[in-house]
Amino acid sequence: MSASHSDSLIRFESISKKYGNFQALQNVSFEIREGEIVGFLGPNGAGKTTALRILAGFFPPSSGRVFIRGLDLFKYPHEAKRALGYLPESVNLYPDMKVGEYLRFVAKLKGVPSREQKLHVQNKMELCGLTEVERRLIGRLSKGYRQRVGIAQALISEPSVLVLDEPTTGLDPQQITQIRELIRAIGHHRAVILSTHILPEVSMLCNRVLMIHQGKILASGTVGELEAFLKDREVIHMMIKERAHMEIALRLLRSFPGIEDLKATETSRKEISISFETTCDEDLRLKISKLLVENDISLIEIQRVPLTLEDIFLGLLKQGKFAQRSGGHV
Repeated sequence: MSASHSDSLIRFESISKKYGNFQALQNVSFEIREGEIVGFLGPNGAGKTTALRILAGFFPPSSGRVFIRGLDLFKYPHEAKRALGYLPESVNLYPDMKVGEYLRFVAKLKGVPSREQKLHVQNKMELCGLTEVERRLIGRLSKGYRQRVGIAQALISEPSVLVLDEPTTGLDPQQITQIRELIRAIGHHRAVILSTHILPEVSMLCNRVLMIHQGKILASGTVGELEAFLKDREVIHMMIKERAHMEIALRLLRSFPGIEDLKATETSRKEISISFETTCDEDLRLKISKLLVENDISLIEIQRVPLTLEDIFLGLLKQGKFAQRSGGHV
């Protein structure tokens, strides 16, 4: 292993995967280091789950290599998998087993020495907030607690690499917040890859983002680095008072060059919220304000707003560029 890769816990090298004539992944490469929580972001069908299943060792790639802690996953599968914990999107638990009983069973399967199993399981239950439900049947737990059990089983062998596939799907807002806090806590001394299609989740949890589209890495970097690709693009949000003025306002806005993705919605106060993207070099707000006032349209506010991950993702798709910026370790 070369020195440049010495601190990478996960490394994908030119991974491709074909199912018959369908190219699920094409030449995907990235690295993740200790202490990083990396969001693997893309729409359904983009190739996220295929990549994670290859990383978890479920099946090999058609070409390319995967390294976990420097070990080739498919040459040394047993050794490499000891360093990996995996929470699939649909975790298969045993509903007729109690929480503590199940985690002790998993500890045995993963080769935790018998003299260490009790303390090991207790530590994971405390970390994942499961102590109070240790003697409850898994089948009677809420979805949020079942996710905690799933994360606890993924942590049983003290893995340095943790793979989480859509960990908050189907949870209520309080459960989502709790699972996010748990992921933050367990990510300090591990490499965590978090697959999701929920854009705010990545912003709240992740140090870095990998955007995947149609089996290719569209972009990689921090949110700030990805925004730099779209430095000439901004989002403007405005509010007008009367619904009757919406069509006139939209017509006037369409007359400005460089305005894209013009959207209008009615708020609970019956005001009209309008947003759009622009690639214009100048600040259009003064011109727009003046034109609306000249047409007797009551403008409540007009402001620039930061680009969201959704804006960045869609903007990169429009530009048709596949870019990678991540401080030298895509």
